[in-house]
Amino acid sequence: MEEWFNYIFGIHDNTLTWWQMSARAVGVFFAALLIVRVGNQRVFGKHTAFDIILGIIFGSILSRAITGNSPFWPTLAAALVLVLLHRGLATLAYHTSNGLGNFVKGKPVVLVKDGEMQHEALQKYSVTENDLLEAVRIHGGSTDISHIETAHLERNGNISIICKKE
Repeated sequence: MEEWFNYIFGIHDNTLTWWQMSARAVGVFFAALLIVRVGNQRVFGKHTAFDIILGIIFGSILSRAITGNSPFWPTLAAALVLVLLHRGLATLAYHTSNGLGNFVKGKPVVLVKDGEMQHEALQKYSVTENDLLEAVRIHGGSTDISHIETAHLERNGNISIICKKE
């Protein structure tokens, strides 16, 4: 059985055939699905820098298992370790004070407060007035900045708007 498995996935081959690489792709797909399920629902859902970094590295590592640039089993193990690291850091960030959570996940930034643009924050995060107005239009509010109670640049890069009560 082990010999058959090694032949199908080209475990000990120096070069892989097209069908061995295809078999690896199918195997890596299901392994990745299992690994992501070991993580949690937010692993690839929130699109914060924390999540995007995992996605890039995860994809890069798994591609090496498919192409045979790295050993098959150790590469899958490294992908699992990354997902467990992501889950562990997310859990620590949840249970600790703002310091670790803000470092790992980021923190929202106030762009408008009581109808006044916070120009220093806009400049620091390269958010233009047009970006802010676009967010207001998306939220269906008035494009008059003075009608905004608060606007935040959220951790995932979106701009949230809370309009003043009339």
